[in-house]
Order: sequence, then structure tokens, then C-alpha cells
Amino acid sequence: MIILMARDSPGLPADTVSALLPDSAELARHIKRWGLALGFQQIGITHVDLSTAEARLDAWLDAGFHGELDYMARHGSKRSRPAELWPGTCRVISARMDYLTTDISAAARSLADPERGYIARYALGRDYHKTLRQRLQKLADRITEEVRPHSYRVFTDSAPVMEKPLAEAAGLGWIGKHTNLINRHAGSCFLLGEIYTDLPLATDTPASNHCGSCQACLDICPTQAIIAPYTLDARRCISYFTIETRGPIPTELRAAMGNRIFGCDDCQLICPWNKFARPGTESDFAVRHGLDRAGLIELFSWTEAEWSSRTEGSALRRTGYAGWLRNIAVALGNAPGSAGVLAALQARRDHPLEIVREHVSWALAQHEARAAAMEN
Repeated sequence: MIILMARDSPGLPADTVSALLPDSAELARHIKRWGLALGFQQIGITHVDLSTAEARLDAWLDAGFHGELDYMARHGSKRSRPAELWPGTCRVISARMDYLTTDISAAARSLADPERGYIARYALGRDYHKTLRQRLQKLADRITEEVRPHSYRVFTDSAPVMEKPLAEAAGLGWIGKHTNLINRHAGSCFLLGEIYTDLPLATDTPASNHCGSCQACLDICPTQAIIAPYTLDARRCISYFTIETRGPIPTELRAAMGNRIFGCDDCQLICPWNKFARPGTESDFAVRHGLDRAGLIELFSWTEAEWSSRTEGSALRRTGYAGWLRNIAVALGNAPGSAGVLAALQARRDHPLEIVREHVSWALAQHEARAAAMEN
């Protein structure tokens, strides 16, 4: 067992305390080795000073770029001051897990087929929240076996945590111009999780930025949501309005949405650093129900019971069944006007939910307008 004292112990002579303190760098190396054994691709450790990131977040919120994401402001400084969220935190263990199961070129081929429904690659398998949380808890348990006592809490996109600035400070990568984290050796197709701890572990060197003059992600964004390098307006982001919102998709953005029915990967698909992204071996991320190649008509035909069954344990649950139909209706409006597409839309024209009827009506109007233009 490694004996680590996170703070001074009253009553013990200074030389005794000093003798009890282990090599924090050695413990950090053990933690990284344990993390790799649990299926993470990288572990980094950082301090808790997020003052620069806090200022950027405040400016972003003040500009209203968060849209309906009220939770981004709800918790005040707890998001940028880890010790306010989990008292005693002096270090953050940041973990990276890659989620691709096939070469990234397969995603580009799927996106290029307007009759398929494109789903962000991270959401094709099991809900990543569950996978990462369980592995992080196992890592925390392993640390507890060696270090007693210590205080910690595990997070996986489940609380007000600035996971990307923390991961950047922990050396896992840099925040790119598209606001995703990029690793020089793995691209950006990975997920993050954290352990807040009161253990005074040795920290890693922050990652340096390697975007250079490239702005491919800004140019490729279908809705121009990346309004400037390192600045995303969520209100224009396809991931935001196909997953997070419950109301209508902005009319002016529907055509640009194409066949993207849950999230968007365009800025990652174009990023030159993702030539280093490689398929992983994590079985939890294996594609379910052929969702990487499913047609829009098939997906639109799912009943609510079928949707509930086929999205069980999946991140797709986030959008809800009504949001699922809303998103696919728009994609069908953008699809080639085949008899099958028109029949699928007509079948939902009188759906009991207004949010679905409105988007189906828009989609049918799109096909009628294109047909009329061709006649003229």
C-alpha cells in the first residue's frame, strides 16, 4: 500500500510527516498504468486553476452563445472552480477513451449518402456515460486500495465540469478551433472523464496548440456555427438543435442539416489530425442495430415502442422519440424525392404531435417546390 498524506497531520513531527510522503510522481505513473489496463487510451493529471477558461466561459455566456443550455450558467463558479463542486479537490485525473469502431472514412461515406440517416459516431453504440463512469470508478477503487484515506468523485459529462480545459491542462490534447480537444497522435474522436481528488499528485505538462493557420473546420461547418476560431455559437450547431432542443429546428438551418439526424461530425471528419484516429477495441462502442448504415425511411418507420427498445442504453435517448421523428423528417425533406420518401412523409402527416406534423409539412413542401422547379 502506498501511504499518501493529502494534508498535514496535526501532532506529528515535521520529519515524520516528510517520511510518510511518497513520491507523487510514482503514484501518478501507477494511476496512468492502471488506467490503461482498464481500457483508457490516456490518463493525465492537472491542477485546478481554470481562471483563464472561466473568463472565456463567462464571455461566451454573456454573448448568449449557449442558447437554451441554461445549465451552463446555472451552477455559477462550480464549473470552473473544482473545489467548489467537490470540496478538497486539488488535482483532476483526466481520462481519454477512443470511440471509433471503424476507419473514419466510413463515416464520411455514410454522410455522403443522402438516403441514410447520419448519427454522430460516438452515439452508435452503448451510452458512453455508463461505460466511462464504470471504468473511472474502477480506477478510483484501485487508487483507494493503495491510498487510504482520500476523497474523490467521478464525473463523466454528468456535472458542471470543464472537461476540455482540464484535459488540455492535463496534456491530453489542445482545444482546437472547432472547440473539440485534439490529440497529436489520436485526432479528436474520443471521450473524456474525470476523477476529482484531494491527492497532491504530480501534474502533467499542458498540451500545446497545433492548429496553425488551418481553418478547415470553420469552412466545412454546414451551418457556420463556428463563428470564429475557438468560438462556437451553439444556437447554429446541428448537434445542439438535433439533440438538446425540444422545439422546432430553425427553418433557415434545415436545408443545411442534410441527412444528419443526431449530432454532427463534419468538423472532425475534415480535421487533418484525424488521419491519426484509429478504430479501438472497446466492445461497448460497437454499432447497434446497423445504425451506421440505416436508411432514413427505415428509421422514420420505427414506432415509439421500437424506438424505446432499440435505443435502450444508448445516447440516442437524449433526443426523445418526438425529437427523433422531427430530425428525420427534416432529413427526408432534404433527401432525393423518391416514391418511398414521399410515402414515408405522408404516413406521418397527421401525427398527433404538432412538432412532428410541422416538420413533416415542411419536408413535403420542400419536395413539392423542387418538383415544381423541375417542371419549369
